[in-house]
Amino acid sequence: MGHHAILPEKDFRWRAGEITRLEAFCDIVFGFAITLLVVSLEVPRDYAELMADLRGFVPFAICFSQLILIWYNHYRFSRRFGLEDTYTVFLNVVLVFLVLFYVYPLKFLFTGLFAQLSGTTGPLDHSTLHEASVLMRVYAIGFAAVFGLFVLMYRHAYKLRDQLQLTPLERLITRTAIQENLGMVGVGLLSFLLAFRHPAAAGWIYSGIGIFFWIHGSITGKRMRLLRESQSPAGEEYSRH
Repeated sequence: MGHHAILPEKDFRWRAGEITRLEAFCDIVFGFAITLLVVSLEVPRDYAELMADLRGFVPFAICFSQLILIWYNHYRFSRRFGLEDTYTVFLNVVLVFLVLFYVYPLKFLFTGLFAQLSGTTGPLDHSTLHEASVLMRVYAIGFAAVFGLFVLMYRHAYKLRDQLQLTPLERLITRTAIQENLGMVGVGLLSFLLAFRHPAAAGWIYSGIGIFFWIHGSITGKRMRLLRESQSPAGEEYSRH
């Protein structure tokens, strides 16, 4: 019943069955990572402590949304292909390791940035340009590494496209996922390079993700429409590409 909690995709048949031990383990780790982000594990003792906790809500929401994005990408991959071979297990283990490792740097970064934007005290108040550069590089490497793992996962699934009996449309969606995650890796690497001299620009570069997805989504959407229209015996040859 658990795998019907979210309706399957219209153009992709989910090949996974019941929730596996690997998926359950990863879900537990993601849940634990979110717990580590919680503003405070103690009930505020006075108004000042309550206000201090509330100031941490926005950074928490940003970090929470990033973890949910990673979790959903992992969930969708697992449901789509249902792979549990040694290589897939290895990539999953590395992914959850990175998620746990980067929880505190993630929280530190966004807590500091929000404090600067809101004019309150924060962990970045006395940071030097060098320290800001290092922090942005750490975040960029983690960002690129996480989505690089998704690239490897989808490439592995695409290599098994015949065994998985992927349809032409599913193959296109899989290639699209590889390209999208490569784009995320590219943004992370570009941010890493910019952070050496321009830490602020290294942060703003992530706003380009939306533009990338809009352009790439428009191109892919046209390809998918053409492929749907060509779903006929004559179009079967597409599946061999």
